Amino acid sequence: MRRALRLGLTGSIGMGKSETAGIFRALGVPVYDADAAVHALYARGGAAVAPVADAFPGAVVDGAVDRARLRQVLRDDPAAWPRLEALVHPLVRQAQARFVAAAESAGAALVVLDIPLLFETGGTAQVDYVVVVSAPPEIQRARVLQRPGMTEDLFAEVLARQLPDAVKRAGADFVIATDRGLDDARSQAAAILARLRSAPPPRQPGRLDLERD
Repeated sequence: MRRALRLGLTGSIGMGKSETAGIFRALGVPVYDADAAVHALYARGGAAVAPVADAFPGAVVDGAVDRARLRQVLRDDPAAWPRLEALVHPLVRQAQARFVAAAESAGAALVVLDIPLLFETGGTAQVDYVVVVSAPPEIQRARVLQRPGMTEDLFAEVLARQLPDAVKRAGADFVIATDRGLDDARSQAAAILARLRSAPPPRQPGRLDLERD
């Protein structure tokens, strides 16, 4: 069975990553959604419910993780973040591995792994190429503050847990600018796919012979 090329997709909050993932999906590429995987793990019957209940009493309500309560626990005790990540990240990686295996079994030559904290969690070691979505700071801020329940303080908290956009762009193989509309972003994504589909097979995971953009 041929190994599928792994294209990591990431970007800071408000940069347009979800819309870009949708573009790749519409272009016919299987897309793994790490956020959706976490939601499934937190839902009733999800594999993360029991571990979270043990580690963070009160964060589970009616058999599911209450994300608002969990956020409050983490806000009160920032040192709790590593404990949560140690519980959840292995489960997310298992879900990702199952997704990739299923895509490869179906004959996919390329998959997109939509992972918000790709750099922060060391996920770049698991992909062959990294695409970062980016927009100017003022556009990012305006997008985020339009979200229901979002505040300046919460926005600042989220940014504090993410690497700066400039650092992500510096570590990317490709950057998709999302401040020029969906059609422009779609053209950028299509150009990336065309280039990767013409690439020679990697000698080993994470070792492709293409120059960075």
